[in-house]
Amino acid sequence: MSAPTSQSNNPQRTHTSRTLDVNWVRGQFPSLRQVVNGHPAAFLDAPAGTQVPQQVINAVCEYFETSNANTCGTFATSRRTDAMIAGARAAMADFFNCDPAEVFLGQNMTTLTFALARGIGRDLKPGDEIVVTTLDHDANVAPWRALEDRGVVIRQVDIREDDCTLDLDDFRRKITPHTKLVAVGYASNAVGTINPVDEIIRLAHDTGALAFIDAVHYAPHGSIDVRALDCDFLACSPYKFFGPHMGCIYGKRDLLMRFRPYKVRPAPEALPDRWETGTQIHEGLAGVTAAIDYMAKLGRHVDPDVADRRSALISAHNAMREHEMSLAAHMIRGLIEIPGLRFYGVSDPTHFHQRVPTVGVRLAAHTPLECAKFLGDRGIFTWDGNYYALNLTERLGVEKTGGLLRIGLVHYNTADEVDRLLSTLRELATSTSHRQS
Repeated sequence: MSAPTSQSNNPQRTHTSRTLDVNWVRGQFPSLRQVVNGHPAAFLDAPAGTQVPQQVINAVCEYFETSNANTCGTFATSRRTDAMIAGARAAMADFFNCDPAEVFLGQNMTTLTFALARGIGRDLKPGDEIVVTTLDHDANVAPWRALEDRGVVIRQVDIREDDCTLDLDDFRRKITPHTKLVAVGYASNAVGTINPVDEIIRLAHDTGALAFIDAVHYAPHGSIDVRALDCDFLACSPYKFFGPHMGCIYGKRDLLMRFRPYKVRPAPEALPDRWETGTQIHEGLAGVTAAIDYMAKLGRHVDPDVADRRSALISAHNAMREHEMSLAAHMIRGLIEIPGLRFYGVSDPTHFHQRVPTVGVRLAAHTPLECAKFLGDRGIFTWDGNYYALNLTERLGVEKTGGLLRIGLVHYNTADEVDRLLSTLRELATSTSHRQS
C-alpha cells in the first residue's frame, strides 16, 4: 500500500511540530483523576469516545444557565442560541477548512449518514453501484446498503489480512462505470489503519463517482483539510475529539443543494439548515465549539506564534500525532513480545504513517471480554468486541469468538499507562501459561 502523500494525510509537511506538554494536557481533563480499585484510571478506550476537558463541561453548563431556548425567537436567550449555533458551525468549518454553510450537525454521525444516504438515494436508480469496504465501521456501510431496497448494487472492497490494509487492487476492480459513490473510512476504528484517501478519492472522481469519507476515527489524531482532499462529503463525531455526543458532516455546497433531504415542510431550504432536521441538541453544540477551542488552545500552548484558529488546530494535531505515535511504537513493540498474543494491523514501524494509535489484539486462552475485564479491574479501560466494524471481525474470523481486544491512545495518555497495560497483559499471559504447563 502506498504511503499517504497529501497535506491532509501528513499535516507535519507544512507545520513544525513542537513538544506536547502532557502534564498540562492532563490538567485540562478532570475525569483523568479517577481511581479504580486503588489504581489510577488509565483511559485507553478513546476510540469509542474521549474524555472532555473542563472548558467543554463549563460550556455545556453555561448554555443551560444563560441561553437555554429554541431558535429564531425575538428574545435574548433565543438570540444567544442562534449565535451559539453559528459559532459551532464556524468552529467546525475551521476544523475542516471549509465554509460554515457546508457544515451540518446533528445527533451523531450514524444518524446523519443515514439521512444523507436517503437523500442521495432519491437520485439513484436500479443498477447504480456504491462501493463500501470491509475495513469500515458499519455506520459507513449500513446506510448505503439500505439503498439496496431501491435496486442499488453494493460492492465491498476486501482487505489484506496480514496487516489489515485495504486491497487497492480490489478497490480498482470494484469501481466500474456504474459506480455512483465510494464510501470509505479515513482510519479504521478497530485496528487503526489509515487509508490512502487521496488516492481513493481520485479513483472515485476518475469514474465520475462521489466520495464519502468517514473521518470519525481519524479526527482525534490528524488534521483534516477537505479542500486539499477534494472529497465530496466527510463525516466526523466531536465526541471522538474531546467534545459532546454529536455528529457532523461536511458537504460541497453544490451537492448539499442538489440532493434533497427528507424534512418537515417549514424547515428552511437554505444551507446548512435544510439538512439539520428538527431541534438540535443545543447544549451539545455549545460543547462542540468548546472542544474545538480546547484544541486550538493546545495548539497555541505548543506554538504561541500561530496566527488563527485553523493554524492553532494544525499545530495541536502535529504535536498530538508526535506524542501519540511515540507511545504507540512503544506499545506495539511490547504487545508483540507478549507470549500468546496475536496482533492485527500495521506493525512494521516503517509503515506507522499508515496507522493511528489504535490496535486490535487477541490473547491465547482468553476471550477479549476476559482480557478487558482483567484490565478494567486494575483501572485500565479497553474495549472488547467488534466496535461495529462487523465486516472486519467476520473477515478475520474472530466475530464468533468475541472479536478483538481494542486499545486506543490519544494525546492525554502517558508512557506510564502504556507500561501498566503491557505489564498487566504479560501477567495475564504468564498466569495462563503456568496453568497450562
